[in-house]
Amino acid sequence: MSNPAAPSFAAKLAGKYLTVLIGHESYGIDVTRVREIMRLQAITKVPCMPACVKGVINLRGRVIPVIDLRVKFNLATIADTERTCIVVALARLDAGHERPMGLIVDAVDEVANLAAGDIVETPEFGATVDTAFILGMAQVKGSVKTLLDLDRVVAAGQIAGAAA
Repeated sequence: MSNPAAPSFAAKLAGKYLTVLIGHESYGIDVTRVREIMRLQAITKVPCMPACVKGVINLRGRVIPVIDLRVKFNLATIADTERTCIVVALARLDAGHERPMGLIVDAVDEVANLAAGDIVETPEFGATVDTAFILGMAQVKGSVKTLLDLDRVVAAGQIAGAAA
């Protein structure tokens, strides 16, 4: 029997999300994890990295890894536009330590305030589809936004798996 005092799945995820566009789809990142949004800039390549790891940038004296979410999500490559940008967000990579990571996205959309009633669990896609990086789905203004689990999107095992 469920505990009526325990917050529901959707209630735990309710809050503000930075929505970004990757391809023709909209994804949400918990706004409390976002540190800044910056124009696309020169990225220093690092050898022997998976294709989705574009390299590193210098952000006010800190070296920040940069991941191209279009490549990470196996989407077709397109030319960068004036809206292509880097979202710098904090990810927990190991032992709970947070570190900034740059995420290349096609565009930043908006900050959306998502209520529990807007959020549903990730549907089952079958045993061969890994949806561990998806927190849930939000239904907003007639469209569906995928809420990302940032820690799992940038986890070393996930990135290494993308290179295989």
